[in-house]
This record gives sequence, structure tokens and C-alpha cells, in this order.
Amino acid sequence: MAEPFELTVAQAAEQIKGRALSPVDLVQSLLRRADLLEPVLKVWVTLDREGALDAARQREQEVARGIYRGPLHGIPVGIKDIFYTAGMKTTACSRVYADFVPSYDATAVARLREAGAIILGKTVTTEFATFDPPPTVNPWDPAHTPGGSSSGSAVGVAACMFPAALGSQTAGSTCRPAAYNGIVGFKPTYGRVSRYGVIPVSWSLDTVGILTRTVEDAAILLSAIAGYDPNDPSASREPVPDYRGALHTLTTGPVIGLVRELFQHADGEVRGHTEEVVNRLVRAGAKVEEVPLPHSLQLILSAHRVILAVECAAFHEGLFREHAHLYSPKIRALIEAGMLVPGVQYVQAQRLRRMVRRDLEGLLRRVDVLLTPATPSPAPRDLTTTGDPMFQIPWTFCGFPTIVLPSGLSRSGLPLGIQLIGAPFAEGRLLAVAHWCEATLAVRLSPPLPRGAGPRP
Repeated sequence: MAEPFELTVAQAAEQIKGRALSPVDLVQSLLRRADLLEPVLKVWVTLDREGALDAARQREQEVARGIYRGPLHGIPVGIKDIFYTAGMKTTACSRVYADFVPSYDATAVARLREAGAIILGKTVTTEFATFDPPPTVNPWDPAHTPGGSSSGSAVGVAACMFPAALGSQTAGSTCRPAAYNGIVGFKPTYGRVSRYGVIPVSWSLDTVGILTRTVEDAAILLSAIAGYDPNDPSASREPVPDYRGALHTLTTGPVIGLVRELFQHADGEVRGHTEEVVNRLVRAGAKVEEVPLPHSLQLILSAHRVILAVECAAFHEGLFREHAHLYSPKIRALIEAGMLVPGVQYVQAQRLRRMVRRDLEGLLRRVDVLLTPATPSPAPRDLTTTGDPMFQIPWTFCGFPTIVLPSGLSRSGLPLGIQLIGAPFAEGRLLAVAHWCEATLAVRLSPPLPRGAGPRP
């Protein structure tokens, strides 16, 4: 029988509902796991031991009284440290926000609490969710980057320190660390989940992300946090379907559009691995057709960088003028670059974005999903970088939903993944195809216990 810390959200939910597992026992198991792994992996900014145990006791008492809020009842989650949490520090891993304690929860956090989830604590992010590398390390090999910016959230899920976490994505900050750590990373459509109470990088790009070990768990979390929020002007009024129910709606093999021209930007091992994965999906019944990227990748990357830099500079302008010395080198360079971009260049980047989105929406009318490698290579052996997000940027740029699935290991023993892209607000279909691919590939990765792991002295 699995230890409580090893359970997925769905598995733990079933046991909690049937009173075979106490939320208190689950939290205690995860706290012991943190004591074992945190000295090496450095996942936590704040681990709220007492708060999590108090919440677990409340959830346990509710179950005893016949109150069950749903599949997140009593489930501990990690929260990236750019989400406001009432009464708990939200530092964005920056000296600028080192002592900031919000008085309210971000909408996504509030909705998790309403669904019965337990906030275990705040996970490490790169500074203000940008590019300066975090202290967190990759559990598969601490010499390799864990990816960013949702570094602590991804590593904590991969290492079974919690079964699910919230992240965010402005370029590749959910899907890339998911791929590097061998888990599921899901970025919904822009506007599908409220960003109220989330410290922004770029208002027109930022999207709340979900990190789990299975597609089903990602669907459970999305069902809890999706939906309109009057506090977020970008939040969509699109109705929220039953995402978990949608997982089983495929009646035939999916139609997959292969963006093969992106393969040239991956190393040889990733290219070969992705081709093998596609062949396995075809043998299982998928129909695959090659589709072109309708605009130059380099043009898309450049326009994305302009928008990101300008909007990041706009948010930080006042703080930066007073506290520039407190910012780390890479975010400081990003802000300074954004302040120098002419307004005409920013507007042209936004115009290109609308054209790219229109053309890619046309492609997605022909297929169920698009498929690319998740990353150009396995996690680099370089702790000064968080890796290359180029395979995520086109879809984040357009606001399309994407999901990364683990698909195997490299020759060096590091995780590899594939990425699926769906049409705007077609998360149900994307999750259904991802669930089908997950079942077909049958890949579940678990990192080894890192050297030096052990309980706190």
C-alpha cells in the first residue's frame, strides 16, 4: 500500500471521502517528507506546519459530520510565492517584498480553500517570476536546473512533497519546469482563471498554471479555480464545464497536428524521442498530420519579449526607481530594457500577436490538438539558467491552453516530455486528449531520493 505522501489528488480524495485516510495523517506524512527532502531540494519559502494541521483537523471534523466539499477536500497543495495568501508572507522571492503580508487571498487560493484544499505553504519562485535562478534544485540531479519560474511548485510535486501546486506562466514557467521534473504541467487559456491577487509579470501574458502528477488531478484543480471573477478585468465569462468528466469523452483516437518545424530547435535525442512517442500514439489509433507554424518563430519570440519587458517595467516602475539596488541582475536588466522600448514597437508587437492568434486558431479547427516536444533538451546542467522556454512562448503569446506530459527518460536519466496545445477555452478537449495520451504512453516518473536527504537535526 502506498504511503500517504505518494498518493495523487484523486487517490487521496477517494480515501478521504471513504474515511480510509485522515487529512491530518496526510498532512503529517507530507511534513515528514519535507523534513527528509527540503534540506537538499529547497522547495519552500514558507511551510505553514501549524496552519496546515489546523485546517486538516477542520476538514477531518467536517467529514465526520457528513460534510464533504468535493475531490479537493483535505488535499494539501503548494502555492507559488507570487499568490497572495491572507496572513502569510508573499515575498515573490525578492528583497523588495521580503516582509509583505497580504490581508486577503488571491482568487485562485480562495477558491481552493472553498473547495476544501489545505494550503501547505508557499513555494520558491524565481524573483518576481522572471529569470534569476532559484535556490531550488532538480530532484533527478541537483546539478541540473529545475526550470522556472514555478521551480518550487514543480519540484515539490515531482518529489511527492505535495500532490498538486499552483504556478504561473508568462513564457514557459509552468510547462517547462514540469517537463524538467517529469510531471504534468497545465496552462489554461488566458482569462480562464482569475489572476486577482497574483503579483504580475506581464498583465496581457500572465496565466495561472497547475502542476500535478496526473492529467486527472489537473482537471480536478482547474474545475475548482476556473471561472469569472469581477476583480480581474481579463477574466472570461465563458462557462466552466465539468473538466474531470470531459476526460473520458474521446470515442476515437484524437487528430493530432504535428508542428514538426519546431523539432529543428531541439537536440537530436529530444527529436528522436518525440518521433518515437508520435509513432506510439499512431499505433494506438491517433491520426497525425503535419501543420506549419504560420509565422516566423524568431518574430514571435521577439514580439513576446517586447511585451513582457514593457509590461514588467510598467508594474515595477515606481518600486524600481526607489529600490533598484534590491533587484537581482536579470530582472533588473528586463525592467531597464522595458523602459527603453518605444511605444510604436510595443503596439506593433501586440498587432503581430493578434495576427498569430487568428492564424493558429484556424489551424486548430482542423485538429484536436497540436503536438511539440516539451523542451529543446532535458534540464541543462547549469544552475545559472532556468532553461529555454521557446517551445512554450508561441502558445503563451496567443493565450492558448497547453499541457505537458512526461514521456520518458533521457540517456542521462533526466525526464523528457511532450507538449499538447488546444484551442482557446477548449480545455475539456485538450484534457481528454492528454488523458488518452497519458494512458497510451503509461509513463509515470519518480525521481530517486537525492543524496544528502535526511530529517532536520
